[in-house]
Amino acid sequence: MRQCFLAIWGVLDPIYYFCSRLEYVEDKTKSRDIFRVRLTKYKGRDIVLSDGTKITKNDLLLKIHLHNIRLIRELIRLNSEIKKGRLIYEQVKRGLPNLTEYLQRHEQFTNIKGIIGITILNKGCERLGFETFSIINPFYKWYKRMTFVPMYLISQFRLDSFRRPPKYLFMSKDKLLKLYACQSDQ
Repeated sequence: MRQCFLAIWGVLDPIYYFCSRLEYVEDKTKSRDIFRVRLTKYKGRDIVLSDGTKITKNDLLLKIHLHNIRLIRELIRLNSEIKKGRLIYEQVKRGLPNLTEYLQRHEQFTNIKGIIGITILNKGCERLGFETFSIINPFYKWYKRMTFVPMYLISQFRLDSFRRPPKYLFMSKDKLLKLYACQSDQ
């Protein structure tokens, strides 16, 4: 049954990719990494990040999406929650220097204030430089939780992981550059 869902998702993912205006982030060898991104105008409440960056309505952000189908294909082989969490952490950590380079080359670089994502897998994200904020709108929070259901069903994360509310992840452009710009040159 899981393989059937995975096959269906594999067919639908390119359609989602096309319709959502996502772009792949690539490494130096032109291999695609775990991130897919697109520009977005922020529509939430005002947020002040720890470095003083203020994110307000209509600020331009780079929205990050994990390439979930690719990630799930790796996760289903693992039987430990710790190994699954470590795999996701390492994939994101490995991709952040490439994301930084992508941002630096972007034609809207000067206008982009930072990066944003939404996840329920936010354990350990602070070590990567992200800051988390709760989603206030109950309908949007419910909607985002439902969009994560297929990933949990297929990857077999523990149910208590799914009970965590989705959260916004933010990182200012300055912090991203400070933490990861020199790593993309290596």
